[in-house]
Amino acid sequence: MPLTFLAADHDSAGAPSEIPLPHTEQDYWRRPYRPGPWRVAVAAVTLLVAAYLLISGVIIILAGSPTGAGATAVAAVLAIAFALRLLRIGIWVSPRGLRRVGLLRTQTLRWRDIARVCTVQQPVKWLGLPRSVQGQAVHIERRRGEALRTLLTDHSADFLARPEAFDRAADVLEAWAAERR
Repeated sequence: MPLTFLAADHDSAGAPSEIPLPHTEQDYWRRPYRPGPWRVAVAAVTLLVAAYLLISGVIIILAGSPTGAGATAVAAVLAIAFALRLLRIGIWVSPRGLRRVGLLRTQTLRWRDIARVCTVQQPVKWLGLPRSVQGQAVHIERRRGEALRTLLTDHSADFLARPEAFDRAADVLEAWAAERR
C-alpha cells in the first residue's frame, strides 16, 4: 500500500494536491531549529531511568507492596514528564507570534508586541550552569516592559559545539520578526 502522503513528491505519485491539511497556519507552532544533542541525551537518560523505575514498580507490586509500587510509578511518571518538557524547551514561532517555552513556564508574545530581535555578544551561561563564558545570545525586546530572559545562546544545550546551527536559528528568528512586525 503506497503511503503517498509521506512522500515529498506526493503530487506526482497520484495523490490529489487539493487535499486540505489537518491544520491551518494560524495554529501551527514550530521550532526554527532542532534540539541539540546535549538536550536529547539528557532526555534519553531520564527516559531510561523512568523505564527502570517502571520495571522496579512491577517487581515491587509482585512482592506485595502496593504503596511502594505507587510511589515508584509516580516517580516514573514525573521523570517522563520532565523528559518530555525538556525536549520542548526553546523558542517556537508561528504567524501569530513568538513562544518562549521554559521548563516550568511558557510565555507567548504577539509579533506586534516585539520591538526587536537581534543577536548580541554578551556573557552567557555554559549549558545553563552558573559558569559564564563570552558568547552570543538572541535578544528579544518587547515594545512595552522588559526584555525576555535570554534562552537562546550559542553555549546552550541546543547549540554547544554547533555554531552554524545557532547562526541559522538566529537568522531565522530575526527574519520572522522582521517579516511579521
